[in-house]
Amino acid sequence: MDRPDQAKGTIERLGLAFPVACGLDPREVSVRTGAFFEKERGILQAAGFIVRRDGTVALAAYSTGAIGRLVAADCLGLIDFYAKKP
Repeated sequence: MDRPDQAKGTIERLGLAFPVACGLDPREVSVRTGAFFEKERGILQAAGFIVRRDGTVALAAYSTGAIGRLVAADCLGLIDFYAKKP
């Protein structure tokens, strides 16, 4: 996870208008989200979520290594699909 100063820089550089988590305990994040905590390096591996407007999780993708991340184009396609769904 980024340090708070790194996260602030990313927010400013990209002009993000949504909450960005930083400075969290990786073990606690792992427990709460199911993300894989790598004990040897003390880090979380990637976890990605698409959250519906009602706050429920539409899709979750977990990785235990360097591959297995959500791809932006796939995410946008799924979001578009859900947006058009009655």
